[in-house]
Amino acid sequence: MIDPYAARLVNRDFYAAKVDISTTVAVVLDGTLENRSLQLITPISRAFPKGTILELIGTDEAGAAPGTQVNAIAYLGFVEMQNGGILLAGDEVRWNGTVIGTLAGYDDTHMPNHQNTIVKMAKRISGKDLGIKLRDEIIIKGITLSTSF
Repeated sequence: MIDPYAARLVNRDFYAAKVDISTTVAVVLDGTLENRSLQLITPISRAFPKGTILELIGTDEAGAAPGTQVNAIAYLGFVEMQNGGILLAGDEVRWNGTVIGTLAGYDDTHMPNHQNTIVKMAKRISGKDLGIKLRDEIIIKGITLSTSF
């Protein structure tokens, strides 16, 4: 059986529409590393039920994408999903109405405890230094179909 992600048969164009994922900050993290060696898995999407805990980790590595390794990181925080849905590489991550980055991919190091979710940022900065607070809302933007006829 062929893996459609490994064979690069599936891309963002296959996702016509999907809901926003609303998350609530459960833990604010502080710290950066230069040598984390996160191995981003090949699939561009992950499905999660409501209540799932994600660890958000920022990087400013230009090549961060599914199937790559990420070393330079900043810890953002742990968030709890307020609704179930699909996370997709390339989705915008918004905190306080501001885009802080886009999803670069996922690292399975701590699964099934929690999913490392990598956020590509213009400049990596920790959750504490960003000013993220407990119970803040972070939205991972979905895709909306254009309905012009």
